[in-house]
Amino acid sequence: MTTLASILLDGVAYGMILFMISVGLTVTMGLMRVVNLAHGGFAMLGGAFTHWAMMSAGLPFPLAALAALIAVVILSVPMERVFYRPIYKMGELPQVLATIGITFLMIASVNYAMGSSLLSIPLPKVMSGAVDLGFRTLPTHRLYVLGAGVLVIVGLFVLIERTRFGIRLRAAVDHPGTAACLGIDTGRIFSLTFALGAGLAALGGILGAELLPIDAYYPLRYMILFLTVVAVGGMGSVAGSFVAALALGILDTAARYLFPEVGTIFFYLAMIVMLGLRPQGLLGRA
Repeated sequence: MTTLASILLDGVAYGMILFMISVGLTVTMGLMRVVNLAHGGFAMLGGAFTHWAMMSAGLPFPLAALAALIAVVILSVPMERVFYRPIYKMGELPQVLATIGITFLMIASVNYAMGSSLLSIPLPKVMSGAVDLGFRTLPTHRLYVLGAGVLVIVGLFVLIERTRFGIRLRAAVDHPGTAACLGIDTGRIFSLTFALGAGLAALGGILGAELLPIDAYYPLRYMILFLTVVAVGGMGSVAGSFVAALALGILDTAARYLFPEVGTIFFYLAMIVMLGLRPQGLLGRA
């Protein structure tokens, strides 16, 4: 019973990290219809900027994280206009190749500026303690991760389904010509949406640095995890990504607890089985 509870706690925390990073990819791939394999690079940049702000600028964690989020969002806007906008109308393969190139540009930039070693992000005292649950202690950091994940999914649901921005975004994606004729600035909508996805990735990278450490090769090491969450959850489905991230997080944690030598296999086996049964994902449209 204790082992089961530990698996659930650790699995849900891990799943929340996967969700917060992957949901930005859900937004760009599912809503904007662009295969952005450089998405993990924005999570890496969020962690790298936070590391620099704390270690070099001497900022406390909250200010460093906020400054990193703002920096990534600001950087993503010209990147979207210069690098991404020309590839929106390309086919899937050119998009994949172009965004892989962007990924390596990000890796090379961080490697040149900060080296290839792990970039630590020391947590403040309020987040570095532990809560005694009786059967085990739970790092306080995991509670913050869970709370942030809940706020993200609620905020995204309200933004996409209940606001004028969400209506305009769906219109710009489904019928860009008609949306433009109605006075919707589709270019601005896409820039804001891309910046939102980059910011969410940065947030996940910062909060998840304890479980998914930040270094220059972060995008290559973990991108398959983020793509798996999006594919299993369903393209463009925020709720699907949430369910898939939690399920895969719990499954991967359970496999590592019970079968530590071959535990990773179960994560990818579950992906293969799920996509074989439902190629559109859990909550995706056929």
